[in-house]
Amino acid sequence: MQRRDFLALTGCGAGAVFASGIAGCASRAGSDRDFYFVQLSDAHWGFKGPPNPDARGTLPKAIAAVNALPQPPDFIVFTGDLTHTTDDADERRRRMAEFKTIAAALNVKTVHYMPGEHDAGLDHGAAFQELFGATHYSFDHKGVHFITIDNVSELGSKIGDEQLAWLRADLAGRDRAAPIVVFTHRPLFDLAPRWDWATRDGAQALAMLQDFAHVTVFYGHIHQEHHHMTGAIAHHAAKSLIFPLPAPGSQPDRTPLPWDPAAPYRGLGWREVETGDDGARLTEFGVVPT
Repeated sequence: MQRRDFLALTGCGAGAVFASGIAGCASRAGSDRDFYFVQLSDAHWGFKGPPNPDARGTLPKAIAAVNALPQPPDFIVFTGDLTHTTDDADERRRRMAEFKTIAAALNVKTVHYMPGEHDAGLDHGAAFQELFGATHYSFDHKGVHFITIDNVSELGSKIGDEQLAWLRADLAGRDRAAPIVVFTHRPLFDLAPRWDWATRDGAQALAMLQDFAHVTVFYGHIHQEHHHMTGAIAHHAAKSLIFPLPAPGSQPDRTPLPWDPAAPYRGLGWREVETGDDGARLTEFGVVPT
């Protein structure tokens, strides 16, 4: 699917194509290895407030846009903050159950979920695990190894010693030249620690991953597109489905950017990640108003 075909289909006016993507995929021979997946992030289901007067509409709009794709993705991944935080444990579970029901409308067989701090920070991921399963796991797809790291369930914005040991074991014996994709919610590097845009022990995970030639990290949390390199590892942040946040460190507080009635849904969106023999690319899309 070409970007222009998608824009013609949906009427979406926003989007940018980048030459970067999944490192190492160009070396994988055979068209049967070509595939693409969709990343959505930070839906914050249950949020109410001026930063998004259509808070109950943007997630269904994004799902409708993904379902309209002429060729469905191999899988979809939600990189955290499925729901908006609440101190009420019953309400937390109700929001997650409602989110799961809405996401079930996706016309894709495989959907991967991971928590954000809004989902798991207050109960160490207990409610998330009841409804969605493990908070960290790995899987393989067409020659790419995918790893989901939970850096939100531990207190103090950490991965934690137990999960770091699991990551070390997961990586042990793997081909150092094969492509690896990591999904996480918070950035693994220190983007803006004062804003909680960092992972306190993320450097330990990155040290393990630096031993591999082709690693790409996709994350959420910061509600905006952002690209960064730590050594040879590429990090790509995703837009939010609820409201955009300011550029890292650009103002004293990380308050949501105001809703613009003249340009509704500005800064909200989702992305495709396409891989093939000629490499890989990211395509960013805005939420499509109806």
